[in-house]
Amino acid sequence: MEWFSTLTLALGSAWTSGINLYATVSVLGLLQKFGSVKLPGGLEVLDNWWIIGISGFLYTVEFFADKIPYVDSVWDVVHTFIRVPAGAIVAYAAVSEMDPSISIPAALVGGGFAFASHGTKAAVRVGANLSPEPVSNWLLSLFEDAIAFIGTLLSVFAPVIIAIVLVLFAVFFFWFFPKIYRAFRRMINAVKAFSRGEGFKEIARKAG
Repeated sequence: MEWFSTLTLALGSAWTSGINLYATVSVLGLLQKFGSVKLPGGLEVLDNWWIIGISGFLYTVEFFADKIPYVDSVWDVVHTFIRVPAGAIVAYAAVSEMDPSISIPAALVGGGFAFASHGTKAAVRVGANLSPEPVSNWLLSLFEDAIAFIGTLLSVFAPVIIAIVLVLFAVFFFWFFPKIYRAFRRMINAVKAFSRGEGFKEIARKAG
């Protein structure tokens, strides 16, 4: 069943990359460095101190940026072009030693999971940003970080559990996709308003 554990690691880490790419890379790198874990395929390079250090630094930046209303949405818009392709790359790296008939579809599905988790995360933040108080953003950010850390650990150590999580998430995503899509569009409009320096009421109107 090695192929199963490798495939679930690929898809699970791609999924968590869509939520928090830097946490995912940091955890994988540290597990390889200190946890006596041999990551499959090209993921073994993540134990490089430069990669761990850069991903750890960027996670720290995101940790604070992700807790500021509307700044978190700007961050998410920018990271649409980072998390999604990175999720596909992480998935491909994990299965790179497998047959191309498996590795290429795995990379595509991994990118899809990264897109779905990133889109869901960004859409949920739109609703939170309609409230002027920052507590909901802090709680959501901490919850997302916990999912990224726990999901990455499950991807490495519990292939069956992460497979079940991915199936349940896929069902949830396709069921609520119309709402997620509308929320994502509202996020784009709110970020545009924020970048133009418009007031909270105007931003809330465009995000609502």
